[in-house]
Amino acid sequence: MACPICGKPTAAAYRPFCSKRCADIDLAKWLNEDYSAPAVEDEGLEDALLEAHSRGEMGRGKKDGPIH
Repeated sequence: MACPICGKPTAAAYRPFCSKRCADIDLAKWLNEDYSAPAVEDEGLEDALLEAHSRGEMGRGKKDGPIH
């Protein structure tokens, strides 16, 4: 397996990285928000949430009774 940062073979102690340096570089990228996961907007989700809120269904689970 190759280190995702530099491409060298990985070291068991730092897997999937080859060294602490590469592991730290990867951590810094996460902390600096250099990595991101694409957001997929669900069409209609906002409308469904607003509708549920207007019916008073927000914040209650199915097993919960009425809020008094």
